[in-house]
Amino acid sequence: MVATMKKYLFLTYHKDYSQFLNDLRNLGMIHVVEQDKSELNEDKIFEFISEKKQLEEAKKILSRVRGKKTEREFNEADEKLGREIPSIVEKILSEKSSLKQQLMVSTKERDILKPWGNFSPEQIKLLKSEGYHINFFIVPNNQFKDEWHELYDIFIVKTESSRTYFLTLSKHENMAELLGLEPEKLPDISLEEINNLIISINNKISQQDEELVILSDNIPSLDAAINRLESEIQFYKVDISGTPVADDKIILLQGWAPEENDSEISNYLYSKSVYFEKSDPVPEDNVPIKFKNKKFFKLFEPIAELYELPSYNEIDLTPYFAPFYMIFFGLALGDIGYGAFLLVLATLVKLVKKDSIAKSLRGTMTLVQFLGASTMVCGLLQGGFFGISIYEINNSAVQNLKNLIYFDNSQMFMLSLVLGVIQIMFGKFIMIFNRIKQFGFVYGLSSIGWFLFLLSFIVSFLIPSVMPMMGIAHKIVMILSGILIVFFNSPGKNPLVNIGTSLWDTYNMATGLLGDVLSYVRLFALGLSGGILASVFSSLATGMSPDNAIIGPIVTILIFVIGHAINIFMNALGAFVHPLRLTFVEFYKNSDFSGGGVKYSPFRNK
Repeated sequence: MVATMKKYLFLTYHKDYSQFLNDLRNLGMIHVVEQDKSELNEDKIFEFISEKKQLEEAKKILSRVRGKKTEREFNEADEKLGREIPSIVEKILSEKSSLKQQLMVSTKERDILKPWGNFSPEQIKLLKSEGYHINFFIVPNNQFKDEWHELYDIFIVKTESSRTYFLTLSKHENMAELLGLEPEKLPDISLEEINNLIISINNKISQQDEELVILSDNIPSLDAAINRLESEIQFYKVDISGTPVADDKIILLQGWAPEENDSEISNYLYSKSVYFEKSDPVPEDNVPIKFKNKKFFKLFEPIAELYELPSYNEIDLTPYFAPFYMIFFGLALGDIGYGAFLLVLATLVKLVKKDSIAKSLRGTMTLVQFLGASTMVCGLLQGGFFGISIYEINNSAVQNLKNLIYFDNSQMFMLSLVLGVIQIMFGKFIMIFNRIKQFGFVYGLSSIGWFLFLLSFIVSFLIPSVMPMMGIAHKIVMILSGILIVFFNSPGKNPLVNIGTSLWDTYNMATGLLGDVLSYVRLFALGLSGGILASVFSSLATGMSPDNAIIGPIVTILIFVIGHAINIFMNALGAFVHPLRLTFVEFYKNSDFSGGGVKYSPFRNK
């Protein structure tokens, strides 16, 4: 269900507006109606977004550097330091990038010098000053000429499988022309010096990495800076949402809060000498939505938020789709072993992480526990346990259970269709109250007519002794339903318009209802395909293992674990998505869900 909300209208003197907003933020219960402002300072918004992006990027970099297995402790949060960290990170990364560039160049120069060995460029310069020229050449082995040894002073430095490295010592400046070769240009540094330089650069890079690791101790400071910046962004948006009146001397601001907090809010505002008025919402108000469901149904609120929030005046469908979704998930996954795996996994996460797990994640794990339990129960219908049928066990208790609840494929197919009819009819039933709640009783009469019309056919089909198909009782119900459908589908309009609308509704009902029911066949198809794949992986695990006392069991376990892990992931994903589709399309449509609600987001300190 949706919490009842109260509308608040605040009036404050323009000089006291900033202090008033700070008081409102400290209260932390008012959802401020943000106004569209044409004079919005885009430069300021861009500045906020840019700084937030830098903070988040710095946190991402430091989190990656820190890793998950570090034993280092975090420092206490310092918001001022947090805002300085992005520039520090940028400086370190810039220096590191420069060092890597130097390393790349130095490594390339080392690779060039390596074949020539370690020599001093200073000695070469000394020889050159005495009139001797040293030239370095690389030539393919098949192009090296032995007569060069007789003609010139040649020293072979290294011979590889395809190339020869040699140098010449001569007073001829045109040795390259005499040999017909292009001399190599070597770096003006020795191999020993370049190796030492590379070591030095690597050490500096390591130092930069260590500085990042040390800086990662201040991630809480980044979080504090991000929260502070988000508060500033929110404050700015709220600040410009006020409407100046009375020659800009008074600022008017509108907000919403749950009715259950009315007493606390009023006492706080009175203590701050704030003038305010409160009232109940009217139909044209865009009231923010705050869910207020019981513990079990609250688990399904994140699923409801994946689509759209209900409008304030309509029924919250979360408690009504929750049981169906749990059953649909169980049927779509449909394996006792897979359900047990999800149940155990979620339980272990809650136990192991009980001190550090976030409240939202704890709720998610609880939901997974329920879905796992539902899968185990639904899996009993066909008895699949990691693709192996438990009903093949020759045990009296197992066989009695099989006789009691076993469904074959044709029965599972029919069960999917029956569940589809039940949920769609339940949706039609909710539509009645949804329309009555939003528009009044007379607007629900047409929905009552359609519900009775469809229900009469179901009763006549299932219990012909009570209401024979096309019997007098059935015809009376059809006539009464027809009157409601034809003359009350658009109350207050011309009867001819009502008749035309009813014909259009009848066409949509005839064409859409069958398609809606058939959509539920996907539950059977998903369960069947998942069961077949599970059976295949189990068969492969036992059939492909070699006849070896040591290797055989290892291969069996590997195939079993990897195969079923893939199957659990794929089928659990399908079991999550397809019931969503049935909920948000078939059920929501037949419940006349309109949506468009805005989430209740109180103005508060981060």
